[in-house]
Amino acid sequence: MLRRAAQIALGIPFVYLGYQAAAEPGARVDAAASVGLPEPELMVRANGAAMVAGGAALVANVLPRTAAAGLVVSLVPTTLAGHRFWDHEDAAARAGQRIQFLKNLGLAGGLLAVATRRR
Repeated sequence: MLRRAAQIALGIPFVYLGYQAAAEPGARVDAAASVGLPEPELMVRANGAAMVAGGAALVANVLPRTAAAGLVVSLVPTTLAGHRFWDHEDAAARAGQRIQFLKNLGLAGGLLAVATRRR
């Protein structure tokens, strides 16, 4: 029961944040363009939709290992494009982006635990 609760808690942020990215890509498009992604708005929206699908699958316990692996993949461009703390000269901005980068690293760890667990 605790493992299911953890999986639901892990999936919910992806549903919420993925929906935000897909519906209102906003500044994420500039971040995607800055790292050379083609069709940055389409990429942001598609990545957001993938996060919604993967997060919903985790919450619903539908192919959770596959969903978790897909979410790890979706975190790579999100993290590398959106949370480039090393590019910020302002200490507060750098610290904020480092926190987001590390948060995504932690989420990736949790997702890898789901993706590699045995039944």
